[in-house]
Amino acid sequence: MIDSDGFRPNVGIILCNNHRQLFWGRRVGQNAWQFPQGGINSDETPEQAMYRELEEEVGLKPHQVEIMGSTRNWLRYRLPARYIRKNCQPLCIGQKQVWFLLKTKCPEDSFCFDGTDTPEFDEWRWVKYWLPVREVIYFKRSVYARALEELAPLLYPEGMPTRSHSNYLRQNRR
Repeated sequence: MIDSDGFRPNVGIILCNNHRQLFWGRRVGQNAWQFPQGGINSDETPEQAMYRELEEEVGLKPHQVEIMGSTRNWLRYRLPARYIRKNCQPLCIGQKQVWFLLKTKCPEDSFCFDGTDTPEFDEWRWVKYWLPVREVIYFKRSVYARALEELAPLLYPEGMPTRSHSNYLRQNRR
């Protein structure tokens, strides 16, 4: 499902633990790390898609997490030209995402990555809050930063953690 502007509706999942660390997953067979995410089917709400993707990619069920909040609006990113499939119609130029911040209510051994025929992740780790913005593929960095900035007050009501490299977006733009 692609909207009239060429963006695919999608959900992003920021999963945290009791130590305010974030789940960071490595895509199968790649040295590419990201948060769980996935498309929204035409018969789903963003929340329904989030729970489906959470189970498919991380193996967690709704009772094993608590929704702390979500972004108020769609956050968009454009795909670089080399990633756009020009022979597909309708043409998808990027994604628009609703991001959810979830807190785990289960032990780590509940995570399961091989519950589907096509697992998304083959490795994972807990990371500090801002690290994903520096490590995710370059064209997703600004949307990751916007999601983390908007959702930070839910996890850090006393004030957002400082970024260790304040100019990482400028330095790493390609």
